Amino acid sequence: MSRPTCYRCFWPQALCWCTSITAMETRTRFVFLMHPKEYKQEKAATGRLTHLCLANSAIHVGVDFDDHEDVQALIHDPGNFPVLLYPGPAARNISRRPFQPSELGERRLVVFLLDATWALGRKMLRLSPRLQQLPRIMFVPAAPSRYVIKQQPHAACLSTLEATHEALLALAQAGLDCYPLPEQLPGLFDRMQDFQLRCAADPARSGYRHRPYRPPADRKPLEGRSGARRGRMFDFAGADGATGSE
Repeated sequence: MSRPTCYRCFWPQALCWCTSITAMETRTRFVFLMHPKEYKQEKAATGRLTHLCLANSAIHVGVDFDDHEDVQALIHDPGNFPVLLYPGPAARNISRRPFQPSELGERRLVVFLLDATWALGRKMLRLSPRLQQLPRIMFVPAAPSRYVIKQQPHAACLSTLEATHEALLALAQAGLDCYPLPEQLPGLFDRMQDFQLRCAADPARSGYRHRPYRPPADRKPLEGRSGARRGRMFDFAGADGATGSE
């Protein structure tokens, strides 16, 4: 028999996060484009927790967003300035070259994030040419990813929650947004991981890995063809910026 679930945070009702989360108001609208696998299968879906922390945010589930009515309405709304948080040689580093008020004018900044593994995120982008045409942004993170229960494919990669936190820090520093509770997202991320680690340490719990996790700094980088492919994708960002997914 399945446990009763909170259909807001999608955790068991006994572990529901909702009462401990304050929905923050931000000028920027964050839009999380979530792969169906992330929506249905991921216990540690950081995009969903991030969405609950941001009053002015939205989640849309899918793979191809070119025909997604709500996503396309946001992109084509003349009152919006839509961008994609995703690495690339032409991505703008908002930590070092933030948008100027004159560039935005009266338009609202709308940041799209692909909430999926990197492999699935690349597929989502490939199937959505209109997302490919958006200006891209990245940032200089204050710290490497603190993800312990998953291995990031590259040192420049962050989780969706961490990436949103870093983007908000950069926007607030540039005077483009207000970030009223900067400790909430990292604190929630740590609590979520602590719970997962406690479950993994309990041999009576099924469905969890029951082996110790290495600290992220001690893990070997991915090797072989997969490692080389991901290195080509992210190495340009390693010293200059980062972004997130998953």
